[in-house]
Amino acid sequence: MGKIFDVIIVGGGIVGTATLDRLARYDLDVLLVEKSDDVAAFSTRANSGIVHAGYDCEPGTLKAKFNVLGNALLWKDAEDLDVEHLKCGSIVVAKEDGKEGIARLAEKAKANGVEVEVWDRQKTLEFEPNIADDITMSLYAKSAGIVSPYQLAIAYADRAILNGASILLESEVKAINKKGEAFEVITSKGNYSAKVVINCAGENGAGLNDMAGAEHYDTEYRRGDYFILDNVERKNVHTVIFPLPTKAGKGILVAPTADGNVIYGPTSIATQKDDTASSLASLDEIRRNVPLSYKTPAFNKCIRIYSGLRTIIGHDFVIGESKLVPNFIMAIGICSPGLTSAPAIAEHLRDLVTSKLNCQRKANTVEQLPKTKRLMSLDEKELNALVAEDEAWGRIVCRCEKVTEAEVVRAIHSPLPATTVDAVKRRTRAGMGRCQGGFCGPRVMEIISRELGIPLEKVRKGNGEDSNIAVCKVKEVK
Repeated sequence: MGKIFDVIIVGGGIVGTATLDRLARYDLDVLLVEKSDDVAAFSTRANSGIVHAGYDCEPGTLKAKFNVLGNALLWKDAEDLDVEHLKCGSIVVAKEDGKEGIARLAEKAKANGVEVEVWDRQKTLEFEPNIADDITMSLYAKSAGIVSPYQLAIAYADRAILNGASILLESEVKAINKKGEAFEVITSKGNYSAKVVINCAGENGAGLNDMAGAEHYDTEYRRGDYFILDNVERKNVHTVIFPLPTKAGKGILVAPTADGNVIYGPTSIATQKDDTASSLASLDEIRRNVPLSYKTPAFNKCIRIYSGLRTIIGHDFVIGESKLVPNFIMAIGICSPGLTSAPAIAEHLRDLVTSKLNCQRKANTVEQLPKTKRLMSLDEKELNALVAEDEAWGRIVCRCEKVTEAEVVRAIHSPLPATTVDAVKRRTRAGMGRCQGGFCGPRVMEIISRELGIPLEKVRKGNGEDSNIAVCKVKEVK
């Protein structure tokens, strides 16, 4: 058996990394196991990045509780971790026949302790000029906003590592066995032991429960498709624009992103696990619905389409210790508003673990990550000073997003190193612009090859040995 840990967290999405971050501040030996090449590599990377206010959750549910608590915590975390975010508020827009729906949301907001205002058309137009012509009212929530979901998860992981936690990537859990008072976690990269196991495995959460002999849950999966628009469209969208929600979800929204783009989506398509392939039918659904709330859609500015997967277990989150397997703790079925709820869920899980293991908070921990220098935010004097110290600051790798070689190198050597092209993209935005890596992709590969000391043909796009981009050399130069 491998090293014995106090806690093993399975799953490196937003909930798993937030929980690792909270536990790393205590005198615990904590390991996070993730099957992909990076954290935030599946559902979290495809999250819309909306920080929900919590007005639409059913009062008394875990979703309502953790959404409202998480909203307050997330803004501070984003600031402390130097993650792009903006508290821009949100509006739910409706026509005249939606008056009762807006009133019901306002009642839920009051029950959940969320401050909202009901606005008429004129006040809504003053805040968001591009709403559809037949919109007559809106529900405004000032505590809502946007954050970069994958950068937040990565920053949680980085801070956790700096505080002494461990992360094992590309390590799929194959079995969990109870050995006396401890768990044996068998992975594709070895076997590990822990006193407590926390299931944050996302779409594989129910399966992990079954492995451990914990409660069985039937799981539903829904695919959400999105359009990403070029950053030139950002000037036209000032807040998050929701339609009235339905049983299928919050509906197809129009929203800015923390990185400066605009998104349209998501759909809510019943599907199977691991299905993230967009369809023409689902994209057409977005095309039909966006104009119902937003009168100036710009689908011609689309630079990418993508899909994410929501994992749904019943009508609420599943959070707490298994009644069948002591010390096996669950945080599964974390669909929307999971991103917003993540820091509050993490603190709840932290309290469960620390009370069980009777541990103390460390005397000295990293609380804030240093402000990251980005070319986009530097003035000429600051840039010249950096170039004088390191010429890599003067070499542009990504033209669209203005990313330098120095920023790519920093990502590769960060606390949780970026070792694939996609991992670099999530940390630097190289490849996220309008050319989608057409210019910078080969250069990023060269830098990864050089910094990691591996052949160019061994550089991977993302997870798995079959994601190599270059297969072999077609021309030798002597």
